[in-house]
Amino acid sequence: MGAVTEADRAPKQDRSRATRQRLLEAAVACLAERGWAGSTVSVVAERAGVSRGAAQHHFRTREELFTAAVEYVAEERSAALRGLFPAASDRAGDAAGAAADRTAVVGALVDLYTGPLFRAALHLWVAASNEEQLGPRVAELEARVGRETHRIAVELLGADERRPGVRETVQGLLDMARGLGLANLLTDDGARRERVVAQWGRLVDEALG
Repeated sequence: MGAVTEADRAPKQDRSRATRQRLLEAAVACLAERGWAGSTVSVVAERAGVSRGAAQHHFRTREELFTAAVEYVAEERSAALRGLFPAASDRAGDAAGAAADRTAVVGALVDLYTGPLFRAALHLWVAASNEEQLGPRVAELEARVGRETHRIAVELLGADERRPGVRETVQGLLDMARGLGLANLLTDDGARRERVVAQWGRLVDEALG
């Protein structure tokens, strides 16, 4: 048999990446729809259209799979937020004109916390609170996600955190968005949420100047 060439390896690597991506997307969907208890490796593998063995080739344990899924969720949340306001992100270093429309930014942040990505992450948080192996890994990941989300929000809002109270204003906005996301789990609160977003847009604009 001849030696394996780079040309031979490339399609195999592409298939491997595609399989991993399908598994992560399936894990997120299962968490959002079934919660932790109903989201076994077998269920995720079936939804992804791969064998359990193939799933375990990429992720040795259930905890490893779902921790990777939450990291994937976090990356998607960050990409989604940046994608809504690319011009503002590109000018983030320009204090004179970095901010996108602040009410629109508030609305985008709230949307991130009321969508399926947040719902999937929430199910993992609940599981992590009772799983000794999962808890520390998810806590560490969420701390990093929180810092990244805060940084993106500061950039998009054009906020100067050297000013007293500005950092707390941004953090309060993120806490509010998370709270609306939790409320949305039980009922569609769209009408009230629009009024809250409009009011927070005004408050943030006043606070940031």
